[in-house]
Order: sequence, then structure tokens, then C-alpha cells
Amino acid sequence: MRILPSHLAALIAGLVAVAFLQALPNWQLVLTLAVGAGTVAMAWPRRRALLIGAAALFIGVAWAGFRAEQRLAERLPASLEGVPVTVEGTVRGFAQPREWGSRLVLDVDESDAPLPQRLMLSDFREQDWPPGSRWRLKVRLKAAHGTLNGAGFDAEAWLWSEGLLATGSVAKGRQRLADAGDFLARVDKARDALWQRIRTTLGDTPAAALIGALTVGQQQAIAPEQWRQFSATGLTHLVSISGLHITLLAALVGAIAYRLACVRPSPRRPPRIVAAVAGLVAATIYALLAGWSVPTQRSLYMLAVFALALLTRRHVSALSAWLLALAAVLVIDPFSALAPGLWLSFGLVGVLFARGAGRRAPLPRVKGFADAQGAATLASIAPLAVFFGTLPWVSPLANAVAIPLVSALLTPLALAALALPFGWPLEIAGGLAELFLAGVAAIARLPTLSLAATPWPLWLLALAGTLWVLAPRAVPGRLFGLACLAPLLLYRPAPPAEGAFRARLIDVGQGLSLLIETHRHTLLYDTGPGDAERGLLPALSGQGVYKLDALVLSHHDADHDGAAASLLARVSADRLYAGQPETLAGLPLPARYCRDGVAWDWDGVRFAFLTQPTPDSAEDNAKSCVLRVSAGSASLLVAGDLPAAGEAALADRYGGALKSTVLIAPHHGSKTSTSAAFLDAVAPRWAWIGAGYRNRYRHPHPTVLARLAEHGIRVARSDRDGGIEWNSGQPDTLVCEANRQKHYWRLTREGSADLEAARP
Repeated sequence: MRILPSHLAALIAGLVAVAFLQALPNWQLVLTLAVGAGTVAMAWPRRRALLIGAAALFIGVAWAGFRAEQRLAERLPASLEGVPVTVEGTVRGFAQPREWGSRLVLDVDESDAPLPQRLMLSDFREQDWPPGSRWRLKVRLKAAHGTLNGAGFDAEAWLWSEGLLATGSVAKGRQRLADAGDFLARVDKARDALWQRIRTTLGDTPAAALIGALTVGQQQAIAPEQWRQFSATGLTHLVSISGLHITLLAALVGAIAYRLACVRPSPRRPPRIVAAVAGLVAATIYALLAGWSVPTQRSLYMLAVFALALLTRRHVSALSAWLLALAAVLVIDPFSALAPGLWLSFGLVGVLFARGAGRRAPLPRVKGFADAQGAATLASIAPLAVFFGTLPWVSPLANAVAIPLVSALLTPLALAALALPFGWPLEIAGGLAELFLAGVAAIARLPTLSLAATPWPLWLLALAGTLWVLAPRAVPGRLFGLACLAPLLLYRPAPPAEGAFRARLIDVGQGLSLLIETHRHTLLYDTGPGDAERGLLPALSGQGVYKLDALVLSHHDADHDGAAASLLARVSADRLYAGQPETLAGLPLPARYCRDGVAWDWDGVRFAFLTQPTPDSAEDNAKSCVLRVSAGSASLLVAGDLPAAGEAALADRYGGALKSTVLIAPHHGSKTSTSAAFLDAVAPRWAWIGAGYRNRYRHPHPTVLARLAEHGIRVARSDRDGGIEWNSGQPDTLVCEANRQKHYWRLTREGSADLEAARP
């Protein structure tokens, strides 16, 4: 029975589909369908190819469903969330330094409770965690969770694909045990020794961090500012040990082995077989040196399929080899379907194969490189727009120079330097790294194109257009395919109608950030904590917001104004309102205070500050800006972290005039706010709560939730529902990201399904 490319494509489709389902299918039933389709295929030759394709599709679904069911069985029991648990485990890879401590991956060897096999832990004491070391620890865990907005990094998808089903923190007191002696632990120790040698020779410099990233997978040493520069130039993929580096190293070693084998050829060891084996061995060693991460494993599996085709001396077309490699990767790791890197690497390889297919002779070297670079650039536009929401204009030129420099020169040179017992080769590699970083810093100042979150029909249109442009010359109207990219690049979400406004509670974890949009204006109330580039900026770009007409910083708490400086470094704001002067330190914009009586109209929508005066000695929360936005009979009220005393002052001052459709619960649902008298005055239909999942403050408080239920107020909360959106023109309907992006592998989103229903 001949396996056709269409059969492989069907198997791949089945494996991929499961990753994007809302609920897991019954894999036993699907496997039964596969057996049935295969049985009928044997008895019906005229439809055999079609039925085998259906069987392959069902097999893919059944296998991926079975693996997902196994992984779900490892999830952290809800009863263990937040409970101290003692574990013994092995540190895998390098710990990642953060501004608050470090983050590490621990493989659990023993525990006093049923836990997932791998944990991601945070240590707030900046302790040393050598790779391969074993520890007895007390940890507090919670199910894998991340912020969820319409755009930006999906931490939950990444955690699931990496097999990290629980995260947590390390408590005081740890006991070091005998270091692990397994193979991966020994590899990790060797990597750490090489990293220490790099640091000794080059110092703690950006060049040393880059060399460490390219050789031993020490990306954790790269500073945040360097990551921003790589992102702004489209070079992030070069810093990680990716399929590109592994493939080029395998090709380099294979080419050298081929030349050596040709010196004294042997019928028993043909040069191409020697080259394939040498290249695969080199790729395996490099993947281990990189820490045997999931992306490097995928690249190695891909190369192994191509090498196997050569070793078995079977003629395999480029398309069949590409499909077979992709199928092999997905069979081994079905969860990799959620990784953008898989589709970027396989997609670009597929494009290069397609460009070379059908040519009678290869292009000259320079022309061939230019053609491949142009094809890769065009092919990457749609995936980069969908996965990352940005397109650096300088990326094609930067990659044309950086790919050969980093992958074909700097990386092999650095690896060779580490293999030699001398220090000067490493110093040469460090000097080349410094030149590269200087060039990146210079071009990172050029502008990038930020893109709104694109509906899938436009993405499919752009993908079809890309394939059309890259089709062989005989295909007519290829340049017209470029027009299919325009909707993707030009798309912006439709603004609210005149006289209406749209409100979106951005999921920033434990904090608050609220976006208000009218027909032609935007206002952001608070920024949330940390660095705006981690979640807030992608969320704004996903909504098509690239400048603000007004920014309101309610008061000086890190979970409300912590990201203000990093936001204003990237996004301009025409007006800045603040609740207290301490918020304004270091901000590049003059501010007004959000005093009672300050009001204005935008596009038929009324904005009014209701902030009541407080003495200078009052706590920061009491100085929170109170803003009411109204359009017709629909309105929204947000009051920062205003305590109950401030709520009472508002109710005394305005009474029933506070009535609003939506209330952003003050102080994240703390028991010190959202009083019964305040709820009586506001009488909202909805209460929104911005809070982090299982945050240390235990927001929202159960008494507040009970009070809201007693008043018949429906609750939406970012820790459960992700980003929350509401339009004043449809006051009874709420939309949350947990519904828009509902998947079985989101482990903390139960209870969100009814939010889109109208309130009875």
C-alpha cells in the first residue's frame, strides 16, 4: 500500500486540529472510526486513497486526543492550590534571572502529594540554582495560568506545549541533595561549565550573553533591553538556538564530511551517507548542548527524517520529506502545534523547497541567496502578523545580513572556540558578537509596523496571496497576490458608533487597566504593573490603538501606574490626568489632576471626574481618580482603589446620579471597598474585577462576591474571564476572551461560558 502525500497531510491535519478544539474528543470512538475507514478501504479499491486519507485523519485525532488526555490527568488537583507541598526534584536548564529574583524549571522526583512531572517555580530570594542540582523544597503551587487578551503572548498555550502544568513559588528553607546523575543532568552540568568559561573569558557583558545563548542555550542572560532590540529588528529567532542554527551547523559539518569522504571514497561508505550521519550527529550534540529544549528537539526530528531517507537510499520527493518530517514531529509531540516556532520554521523550509522545485538547474549562488531571502521574507509576513502583531520594516535587510553572520559564522566560530583549550578564539567570537550587537542597536531605532489582531478570514487571504506570489513563474497574475496581503496589513477594528463607547478591561494580572474607545478617541485608565511591553502594549496594538488621547493614572500604586513610564516610551498621550503628584515622577508629560467637576465630551460621549477632595495625609487609595463615562442610558463607573469611606462620600455627594450600567469594583474586590451603600447608589448590572489568579491579597474577597450576588449584580473577573469587553450600544451583553479563546488546555477558565448571554 502506497502512502501518498495527501495521506500524510490528513494525518497532520488530525494531529493539529486537536490542539485548537474547545473540548477533547473521545479518542476511542475516533480510533474506531479510523479502523472502520481502513477496513472499508481494503474492500473498496476504487475509493482506497480517499478512505486511507480519512483513516489517517482519524488516527491523528485519536493519537493527539489520547496524549492530551494523559497530560490532563497530570494537572494539579484544585485542592493543592496554595497549599504548602514538600517536593524533591532536579533543576533542569539554567535558572532565569528576573528583576524580583529568579525562575526555574524543576523536574519532580518525589513529593508528598500528586503533582505534575514538571513545575515552573519562582524564587524571590535570588538564590543560586545550578543546572542538574537536586533539592528538597517546600513550594506553593497553582495551575498554569497567564494573562489572556485578544493579542500578545499566550502564556497558557506555551506552558501547555512545554508540559508545565503548574507554577508556584519556593518557600523559605531548602535542602540541597546529591546532584542528579542522569544523562540530561550531566549534560546540564557540562553546559554550565562552558557558560562559566564564557563569563570568565568575556566577563558579564552583552557579548558574553549572546555567545552563551548561541552555544549553550543561555538565553536567560540576555538583558531585557537587548530582547527589545532583537524584537524591533525581527532578529529574535536568531538569538534562540532554533532550527535554522541546527540545520546550518548540520549542513556545514555534513559538507566537510562529504569533502573528506570524497578524498578516499568507498562503496561501503558513500560520501552522501557519511555526510548525512556526520550532520545528524553534529545536530544531536548541538541540541543537547542547547539544553534539549522542545524547539531543538523538533528541529532534530526534522533533520533525522531527511537523514533517514538518505540512509535508506529511498527516493523521497521534497514535498513528501517535508510532510513526513512535520508528521514525525507532531506524532512525537502533538502539543507543538501550539508553538509559533514550529510553523515559522517548517513554513519557511517548505517555501524554500517549493521555490527550488521544478527548476532545471539551481540558481547562481548570489542570485539563489537573494531569491531564498526574498521568498522567506514574503512568507513570514502573514505568520509574524498573526503570531506577534508586529512587522519591523528593517527586518528583511537585517535578516539578509544577520543570518549568514550569526548562523554561518558567529555560531560555528563560538562552538569551535569552546572546543579549543585556548581563550583567544573565544575573544575573537566575543569581538564579532560586539560588532553584531552594535549594529542591532543602531537599526533598532527605526520604526516598526504594529498590527491589530486580525480576523482569521483575512489571515487565510494573506496566506493564499503569499502562496500565489511565490508560485512558479508559469502561474499567471502572481503579483496580484500581493494585493491579498493588504487587508491584513491595513485592518483596524471598527470603532464604536457616534454617541457610543466601547470599554475593555485589559487582563494585566494583579492590577487594573481599562481602555475606553469612542468613535474617534481613546482613553486608558491605569496601566497595570510591570513593563508595558509584556502585556499592555500588545493588547493595545491588538485593538488598533497606537496613540492615546488621554491617560488617567488613578493613584500611586504599582499595580495601577507601574507600567506608565514604559507605556509612554512607546505610545504618545495628548493628556495626562493623575490622582496624586507621586505618580508623575519621571513621566515625560505634564499632568492635570482628576478633580471633581473636570468633564468633557468626545463624539457624543460624556466623560466626568467625580473625585472628592481628600486631605494630604489621606492614604494613597483614598486619592484614586473616580471617572464616569456615559452615552445615553448606558454608563460605566471606575474608582481605582477607593475605600469604603470614599465610596460613602461619593454616594452622599451624588446619590442616584452615580447609577451606572458597569461598575469596575474598587480595589479589585477587596473587603475594604464595594460597600452595600455604594452598590445601592450605583445599582450596576455588571461588576468587573481586575485581579490576578490566586493573588496573594486574595482578591476578590468572598464577602464582596456574596454582596454582589445579593444585589443581583453579575460578575466578570479577569482572573477567570481574561480580557472583558462591553459596548454601550449593547448594554446587556458582555464578551470575554475566555469564551473567544476557549480550549480544553486552559486549566483555570471554568465558569466563563455564560457571560455572553444577555441578562434576564
